[in-house]
Amino acid sequence: MSLNPESVWDAARRARIGLAEAILCEGKTSAQIAAICAEARKDGHPVLMTRLDSTVFAALPPEVRGEADYDALSRTALLGRPPAAVGSGRVAVVTAGTSDLGVSREAVRTLAAYGETASEWSDIGVAGLWRLLDRLDELKRFPVVIVVAGMDGALFSVIGGLLPGAIIAVPTSTGYGMSAKGETALRAALASCAPGILVTNIDNGYGAACAALRILRAARQAGA
Repeated sequence: MSLNPESVWDAARRARIGLAEAILCEGKTSAQIAAICAEARKDGHPVLMTRLDSTVFAALPPEVRGEADYDALSRTALLGRPPAAVGSGRVAVVTAGTSDLGVSREAVRTLAAYGETASEWSDIGVAGLWRLLDRLDELKRFPVVIVVAGMDGALFSVIGGLLPGAIIAVPTSTGYGMSAKGETALRAALASCAPGILVTNIDNGYGAACAALRILRAARQAGA
């Protein structure tokens, strides 16, 4: 029995859960990505591509590259016109260090694909705690805060103990030795004594943004 190598686009996902299917480009050829893009664009909505390396993007057909807004740092591309901004001042995305920016930008770009404008703060990790304390009053205004950190993941618990909003922790693979490619930060987030922290998988900025969008949608529906 042979397996069907073609992807089946979930066109109904946006209507079903409010979040459209994204194209995970890692492990796919440029030809496969182009074929999925052609199928995905039939409904007229913008399409988000994640984990898209610059070399693979460069190999895509000109008509795809010409329509795509590509960001090499986050390895994301948005195919088609993004929606007009529907929300701002509702999500903050913070990083412990600038080495975490690739993951945080993936979250920001995913939010933007749904018209959600995020505010960003980078390099406010606990090694220089004053950098975070200087921004606490601003961060308290946000109902959702995405925290991106590697190394020991200490920033998750500190922010979780200081801010009242929903906290989404994104461990990253940043760090040396016992950081274990993000496993130490992941365990720190899961074991945090700050209650109610939501934790994504390692380097999953996309998943964090989707969680934020679900929280905002649920809050909007509850207030309707």
